[in-house]
Amino acid sequence: MTQQNLLLANPAADLELPRLEKRLPRYILSVDEVEQVLALPDLTTPGGIRDRTLMEVLWSTGIRRSEAAGLEVYSLDANRRTLTIVQGKGKQDRVVPVGERALWWIQRYLHHVRPQVQVNPHCKALFIALDGVEGLGPNGITNTVSHYMKASGLVAHGSCHLFRHAMATQMLENGADLRWIQSMLGHASVESTQIYTQVSVRALQAVHATTHPAERDAEVLTDDVAAGINSGDSLSAESVFTRLSEKYRCMAKDDNTEE
Repeated sequence: MTQQNLLLANPAADLELPRLEKRLPRYILSVDEVEQVLALPDLTTPGGIRDRTLMEVLWSTGIRRSEAAGLEVYSLDANRRTLTIVQGKGKQDRVVPVGERALWWIQRYLHHVRPQVQVNPHCKALFIALDGVEGLGPNGITNTVSHYMKASGLVAHGSCHLFRHAMATQMLENGADLRWIQSMLGHASVESTQIYTQVSVRALQAVHATTHPAERDAEVLTDDVAAGINSGDSLSAESVFTRLSEKYRCMAKDDNTEE
């Protein structure tokens, strides 16, 4: 109405619109935990090799379950080591790199499992159901990954997005630029990717350990212990704890005296 000059001023101009909640991922798998999940499929069976390949791809690329379900055999460019995601979230196409390890599993699956399982010659899906008729849909991929997540005992809920979160966080902690991670994940805005800077605490822990005075005092004592060990005067864990306790008791006593 303001634009049509029916009102002199917009009465809603000063209103603040509600903001969408941006919650942190509940759980981020470590590299060792990812490896623990990946080791679960039975590699003596076609289904086990397919499932291992699927999870390797999810971890390597960070793609969504719907994007994994949309992959076709020809989505892979083995020479360039890329996967083409067609009509991902937001109806956007993108090309993502796939690691050598995941590529090795894809090749093994394509040469030794998929031809053995496939019944429908017209099915182009990369990951097919074990009946060989159709490709795995989003729900089928979720159920497959969720089974291994629960079997690992690490999480009670969650599936494909856990690999996605793990990939983004681990790449960020290893020095990847946020813009590259944004491109990998297919985020339209870098604001969606910035949530991983709050999850990744390795750099913050390093700064804390080198700048906080309490941590620096502990580091000095640790160096003293290491010097004693190198000189042949080994200390037990109990004696180290005792020395730390005495140090902090003295510090507390000094503080009380000053008061």
